[in-house]
Amino acid sequence: MTDTRTLRERAAALQPRTELYIDGAFVPAADGRTFETRDPGTGRVIAEIARGGQADIDRAVVAARRAFDSGAWSDATPRERRAVLLALADLIEANGEELALLESLDGGKLYSQTSTEDIPGTAAIFRWYAEALDKVYGEVAPTGGDDLAIVTREPLGVVGAVIPWNYPLEMASWKLAPALAAGNSVVLKPAEETPLTALRLAELATEAGLPQGVLNVVTGYGVEAGQALGRHPDVDSIAFTGSTGVGRMFLEYAGQSNMKQVWLECGGKSANLIFDDVADLDTAIDFAAQGIFSLSGQVCSANSRLLVQRSVYDRVVEGVVARAKALRVGDQFDEQAEMGPLVSATQLGRVSKYVETGRTEATLAAGGTRPDALATELAEGSFLQPTVFTGVDPEATIAVEEIFGPVLAIIPFDTEEEAIALANASEYGLAASVWTDSLRRARRVSRRLQAGTVSVNTVDALDVTVPFGGVRQSGFGRDLSLHALDKFTSLKTTWFAS
Repeated sequence: MTDTRTLRERAAALQPRTELYIDGAFVPAADGRTFETRDPGTGRVIAEIARGGQADIDRAVVAARRAFDSGAWSDATPRERRAVLLALADLIEANGEELALLESLDGGKLYSQTSTEDIPGTAAIFRWYAEALDKVYGEVAPTGGDDLAIVTREPLGVVGAVIPWNYPLEMASWKLAPALAAGNSVVLKPAEETPLTALRLAELATEAGLPQGVLNVVTGYGVEAGQALGRHPDVDSIAFTGSTGVGRMFLEYAGQSNMKQVWLECGGKSANLIFDDVADLDTAIDFAAQGIFSLSGQVCSANSRLLVQRSVYDRVVEGVVARAKALRVGDQFDEQAEMGPLVSATQLGRVSKYVETGRTEATLAAGGTRPDALATELAEGSFLQPTVFTGVDPEATIAVEEIFGPVLAIIPFDTEEEAIALANASEYGLAASVWTDSLRRARRVSRRLQAGTVSVNTVDALDVTVPFGGVRQSGFGRDLSLHALDKFTSLKTTWFAS
């Protein structure tokens, strides 16, 4: 077993890059400004990061456009691009410990997760798109006669990618891997809470052979760098993952500038339906807890609404509450911890306000406060116990609004029709889960649930081979799978007359 102090010491000994990455080099912000990034476990400042703004976005877009127009990457053969992306995947794995430590230090994610899931998952996504890009074919249209019409996929040009703080490196790969595979240049704007691994990734990409200017990283605040990217007239597409409110802003930015394509993956309030025909109810209970408390509930597709058929309601509540109380909350570098801190003091404050609201709307069955037994060095950390509310009215604030924290609302239902109606009574539609031993019911209910992904007898099912995204105010467009290439390519028809 690795000593927690040793992991923290190794993380503290890292010297992460803190400047912008533009045109293949680290550079300070044009006006020299910086901002702090903090360790959510201790509240301490990790580093001062370059605070990019309009001038820096301009520099990055110019570099990206120049690189695209040069053809060094956009005109490279699929085999050549494949080799570079595979090399990048190898470098991610070779530097896996450093990246996992940075990810945990910067975002508060458990090291046991970043080292075994996030970093290997990031490498796997780059590797998957590297292997896929030379297997996507064009089309020959059935025009008839002697005319010939071909349909080809071409890169868009300059893609702006704006990613969240909950999966900093993996979410970056969801945008970067297909965008780069398709031959685009990219300007990446990471979340201000978690900028460190994006900067290191850009450096590794250059080492892997990606031409200068093809991948640029501008760190900074959303209202400055993010807005400038969204409004830039020479950006051809924006791929965004984050809140629904900010997603609306990017739609406005596109309308205010050049009508660029905007692809949104936004919020969620996912429902997890447990029917009384489930024989293995303990497994359903285990997954219900996992579905909301993993990553401290900071997951867009978190199963934050648990809908339980009334005949098994008491047993499920008892089981979920017991699991919530048993979860070990602690230092993200403690390999025995099962839940770490929230990403920041700001996020803790936001979630805590929802908990206080919940106290007036429902019954607090577990959590709701800061853990008691925390080490002294974690006194300023952003920790919250796993929180469970029971007897929740479907129209209560905690049942309607996305909390993005470890807060579960449990709601009873009587009939299948009622369960479906409750699940669909949301402005969101990202994901849902169904627990039943009836294949007919599973098929019937999943067809009627309005969500991008429905997981049957599991929660939050995900793989690079299947598309991920939502409906309604959860956004549109899909990450992962070959369908992600649709966002980063345009279809061109070339007609040859006889």
